[in-house]
Amino acid sequence: MNTSAAARLRRLRWLLTVLFTAINAVGLVLFAWLLVRGNAERGHERLDAEVHRVTSTVKRLLQYDGTLVTAFISDDEINTQCPQFAVLPGDTGQFPGHVSERSCVEVDLDVLNGAAREAVLTESFFRAPVRGPDGGLVWVGADPFRNDTGQYIGAVVAAVDADPMSQEHDRLVLFVVGGCALLLGAVAVGGHLLSGRAIRPAVAALEQQELLLAETAHDLRSPVAALRALAESAQRNPAEREELLSRTVNLAARMGGIIDDLLTRARLAAGVEEITPVPVRLDQLVTTVVDETNAGTATITVTTAPTTVIADAALVQRAVGNLVDNALRYGRQPGADAIVHVTVAGGRVIVADHGPGIDPEVVEERVDRFSSTGGSSGLGLAIVRWVAQAHGGSLRVYNAEAGGAIFELVLPESDPKHAPMGQSPES
Repeated sequence: MNTSAAARLRRLRWLLTVLFTAINAVGLVLFAWLLVRGNAERGHERLDAEVHRVTSTVKRLLQYDGTLVTAFISDDEINTQCPQFAVLPGDTGQFPGHVSERSCVEVDLDVLNGAAREAVLTESFFRAPVRGPDGGLVWVGADPFRNDTGQYIGAVVAAVDADPMSQEHDRLVLFVVGGCALLLGAVAVGGHLLSGRAIRPAVAALEQQELLLAETAHDLRSPVAALRALAESAQRNPAEREELLSRTVNLAARMGGIIDDLLTRARLAAGVEEITPVPVRLDQLVTTVVDETNAGTATITVTTAPTTVIADAALVQRAVGNLVDNALRYGRQPGADAIVHVTVAGGRVIVADHGPGIDPEVVEERVDRFSSTGGSSGLGLAIVRWVAQAHGGSLRVYNAEAGGAIFELVLPESDPKHAPMGQSPES
C-alpha cells in the first residue's frame, strides 16, 4: 500500500531509534561483561591470596629428614585457624599426611587429595572451585613442595569458603544487569526523542509540500474545468467568443490569484517568506488597495483615520485585498450588487458587507482550507489569518446586528515617533 513520504519518514524515526538502541546495547553488554569478568577475577585473586597465605606458612613449617616431619605444624597456631588445610602426598605415598585440627568448610578429603595429586603432577600451583557436601562453594588451592633431592612428593592444600565472594559477585551481576536494562530503556527513549526532534523539520516540510500539492489540485480543479468548458463553448459558438473571452480572462485572473495565495501560504508556513516589518501608513495602503480593485457594479466605501502599523507592506496589501475580494464575491443578497464598507482606524481594518452573513459555528472552518461556501477554497481568508498571526495580530470574524459579515484585521500599531519619514502622525 502506498504511503506518504512523511509517513515513511516517521517510520524512519523508529528505525533510527532501534539502530541507536542496538548500538548502545552492544556497548553496554561489552561494558557489563568486562565489569563482571573483572569482578570475578579480583575475587579469585583474593581467594588465591588467602590460600597462598596458608600454604606458604605451612611449607615453611615442614621439615625433611629422610621422611617428612609435620610436628612443627601441630605446634603452630595456624593448625587451629581458618582456612583449613592438609599436607597430602597425592599419589606418591611417601608420607602419611596431616590435616589441620579445625574444620572451617565442608569438603571431602578425596577432593583435597585430588588437588594435591594435580599439583604434584603439574609441578605447579593448582586451584579449582568445588562444591562441598552441603552444597557450599569451596575454593581449593594446592601448592606442591619437594624433598631435599628436588623431587615433588606432596602438596599443601588449603580450602577457603568461597560463598561470600560468590554471593557478592551474584549481587554485582544483578546490579549490572538491572542497571544496563534501565540505561538501555533510557537510551531508547532518549534516542526516540532525539530522532523525532531531528526529523521533525523534514516531516513538517514534507507535510507542507503534500498539503500544498493537495490544495493546488483541489483549488485549481474547478477553475481548470470551467476554463476548458469556456474554450469548448467558444469553439462551438463563434458568435459568443467575445463574451466567452471576457469570462475566460476573468477566470484566468482568478486562477492566478489562487496560485499566488497558495504560494504565499506555502512560504509563510515553511518560513521561507521573510517578513520585513517597517512603519506603514495603514490608511493609505488600504485606500490604494480599494482604488485598484475592480468592483464592477458593486459599491465600496472607505472611511479612514491616520494609523501607522509595523508590518510588511506587501503581505498586508495581499491580506486586505483578499478581504475586499471576499466581501465583493459573497457580500451581497441574491439578485443585488454587493455593498462593502471598509473602515481603517487604530491599527484595524474592518471590512463589512451586506451579504447573508456567516454561521458562527463554521467561522474557524471558513478561514481554513477547503471550507469556503460558494465555490472558493477559502484560502484567501486563511492567508489573511496567517498574515495577521505572522505580525502578532489577529483576524476576527463575526456578523453585524443588521446583517452581513464583518472581518476585522488587527495589526500592531507603531509608536507615533516611528511614523514614516516626511509624514507626521496626524497627517
